[in-house]
Amino acid sequence: MAEAQKVHEASGAAGGAWLLVAFPLIGAAVLLLGGKVTNAWGHLLGCATIIASFVYGVVLFFSSTGLPESERVQNLHVFDWIPVGNLQVDFGLRIDPLSISFVLLITGVGALIHIYSVGYMADDPDRRRFFGYFNLFVAAMLILVLGNSFVTLYLGWEGVGLASYLLIGWYTNRPSAATAAKKAFLMNRVGDVGLALAIFILFSQLGTTQYTQVFANLDKLSSPTITALCILLLLGACGKSGQVPLQAWLPDAMEGPTPVSALIHAATMVTAGVYLIARSNPIYSLSADGRLVVTIVGAVTLLFGSIVGCAYDDIKKVLAYSTVSQIGYMMLAVGLGPFGFALGIMHLLTHGFFKAGLFLGAGSVMHAMNDDVDMRRYGGLWRVMPITFATFGLGYLALIGFPFLSGYFSKDAIIEAAFGQEGWRGWVFGGAALLGVALTAFYMTRLMFMTFFGKQRWKELKSEDGRDYHPHEAGPVMWGPMAVLAVGSVGAGAFFALGDRLVDWLTPSLGTLHQSENHTIPEGLMPVLTIGLMVVGVLLAWLVVGRREVPVVKPDPVSFPVRAARKDLYGNALNEVLVARPGTWLTRALVYVDNKGVDGLVNGIAAGFGGSSGRLRRLQTGFVRSYAASMLAGSILVLIAFLAVRYA
Repeated sequence: MAEAQKVHEASGAAGGAWLLVAFPLIGAAVLLLGGKVTNAWGHLLGCATIIASFVYGVVLFFSSTGLPESERVQNLHVFDWIPVGNLQVDFGLRIDPLSISFVLLITGVGALIHIYSVGYMADDPDRRRFFGYFNLFVAAMLILVLGNSFVTLYLGWEGVGLASYLLIGWYTNRPSAATAAKKAFLMNRVGDVGLALAIFILFSQLGTTQYTQVFANLDKLSSPTITALCILLLLGACGKSGQVPLQAWLPDAMEGPTPVSALIHAATMVTAGVYLIARSNPIYSLSADGRLVVTIVGAVTLLFGSIVGCAYDDIKKVLAYSTVSQIGYMMLAVGLGPFGFALGIMHLLTHGFFKAGLFLGAGSVMHAMNDDVDMRRYGGLWRVMPITFATFGLGYLALIGFPFLSGYFSKDAIIEAAFGQEGWRGWVFGGAALLGVALTAFYMTRLMFMTFFGKQRWKELKSEDGRDYHPHEAGPVMWGPMAVLAVGSVGAGAFFALGDRLVDWLTPSLGTLHQSENHTIPEGLMPVLTIGLMVVGVLLAWLVVGRREVPVVKPDPVSFPVRAARKDLYGNALNEVLVARPGTWLTRALVYVDNKGVDGLVNGIAAGFGGSSGRLRRLQTGFVRSYAASMLAGSILVLIAFLAVRYA
């Protein structure tokens, strides 16, 4: 197993890997603490720090490729962090093919989103603070993927949670944004409990949380403990990556500015859960039950996101549920076994290109349409926004799995691997993944028809604030990053897949990756099925939307499936019934017990002493005759008591 091999001390370019985190962290500190003096150039500093990290990441990548495969896993000790008794945690970085891949995605796509934000946030008076939060977000994510222990990962994990809360709730004048930020924060804390418990178990059983030592001593853990660790780690992954049953926060996160949506949904936060499972692959390799649970969650989530995405008219929420679904594909892949880990990472990387491009394209459309997100008010935008249409269109084709674009190579490989499972699992998981292909093609084609084709409905409408629509192409600072991402949407999949380039690169991190020899469906038939279902989804979207006039006002749903999809398949209602309301009732009961029980007892005792002292105080009159009378009465009582005892 790769994790059991020797981990080398970092040298050369890897010795300066701390700079990857330092650049955006310094940028965040300057922008958030520098005050108004940084307003004029803060956005430039925000972009420069991420570009610097990306450049260093590229240097680190090429220096690593020059090493023998056995020496590509390196450890960099930065400083002693938590030296407390038996708990010895250093702040260290693990530089290996898996972490380097994530570094390039986070900083590369992140840099493009930062540059795009210069134009998108140009009119925001707090743009400098926005870039400070952006830098903080990237720094936290880099700590998460570069940390050499589960505790260091947890530091980045919580840092990402904080930054997402600040960015999702950016528009402080919108109650919906505040609610969405709070929802994201709280639902992620539920998942974080699972991750924290897993870390506690590892330390209690093995006395360490460092990856190298944990993975080398897994044979000391019992099978039930391994399975429990798999489920607890998965709970943490579900929270961060918006997987069922903790998916409800992710679509609501669209309340933040569109660049935030692109950063969260493509390059950073939602990929953290997949990274956690892939990084913990030695643990999951020892538990078939643990992998099965991961696979079930992925299959359910990919269908859940696809179905709900078919029912929304909000362009950002359609893309949000698309992210839920595509992360489901990744989770399905990493649950399939050794080869699936690499396939999940490949789809994660290709998804980073086309989903970031789609979100930035949606932001360009919103920018041109007075920030309106309702696709029913769009139509025919390809004529006035040709660059956005072209770049968005390439991302769309990559997402639905159009032949030889990025999604075709990464997603179809996952579907084939799912069908490679033995027995009923191959048919169930492979069938779910195939159904997701048709649904993805349907909801994305529906989005394309409603947004870029058909009648220009916006000509006869006004936005909610009474303004006319004047759609226009965004400036180069916005469409430039979109064009670069479109290139990745076209070619990244082929670059990673041909010759098993990515699989070979990830072998030192994930171990020897063997593809299943079992083929439930003949290999030559698989591309025919996936392309055929993609075409079916496109044709259905044309029948439902493309050949008809799109009504500006959403018609009332006529069937239960449509109503259910528009209500998120009752995911929020289920959380309300099972978690929110019982939690509220429990809180109220505890408050009542605290007020009437604990506080009542304490306050009652205090009131008793206070009342008694008040009554006794009345005996202190200051008159000698009163004191003499009381002394006489006391003496008589003592005498009576004495006589009673003496003659009893």
